[in-house]
Amino acid sequence: MINQLRGIIIEKQPPLLVLDVNGVGYEINAPMSTFYGLPEINQTVTLFTQLIIREDAHQLYGFINKTERSLFKTLLKVNGVGPKVALAILSTVTPDAFVQSIMDNNTAALVKLPGIGKKTAERLIIEMRDRLEDWFEDLPVTAAFTHESSIINTPSNLTEAISALITLGYKQHEAQKAVKAVAKPEMKSEDIIRGALRSIADQK
Repeated sequence: MINQLRGIIIEKQPPLLVLDVNGVGYEINAPMSTFYGLPEINQTVTLFTQLIIREDAHQLYGFINKTERSLFKTLLKVNGVGPKVALAILSTVTPDAFVQSIMDNNTAALVKLPGIGKKTAERLIIEMRDRLEDWFEDLPVTAAFTHESSIINTPSNLTEAISALITLGYKQHEAQKAVKAVAKPEMKSEDIIRGALRSIADQK
């Protein structure tokens, strides 16, 4: 099992990144919450990982901290929730906010998440409530990361943002509309995605 990787970021195209570890490039799927905390290209980072092996693929998932990885693994135990939906949840809401919604039986908040309908929201609450009962006592508060950037908002940034939203489960027209609504000059793709996710959630 690959528990963690420390290497140099050589590519970032949400929700995928490539990490160079001693000359070996690892393709890693990561939630947007992790992308917000990543340093720039050619910088070193440590990611906590989870390897998922299936008949048709071996996929590696990476997280900026153990809190995110723990919630990801817990989500996968819920019937009907796969890695794609789990990644989308972590990309849209903080772990603490998600857990609070579970503990409060707040289906209204959960159905705002991509790929989550009313039945799935109810299943999440039923199957996760006991598992997350001691969440706030056992796990540290997720760290907040901010990075200043002077990267100009280019068509490629917009394309990356739209592509990431589609990968997270949103329809193309919905992704395009959300990106167009929030994109501003000097925003990098990660910031556009963050704003678009908030915009979509506010409209539901």
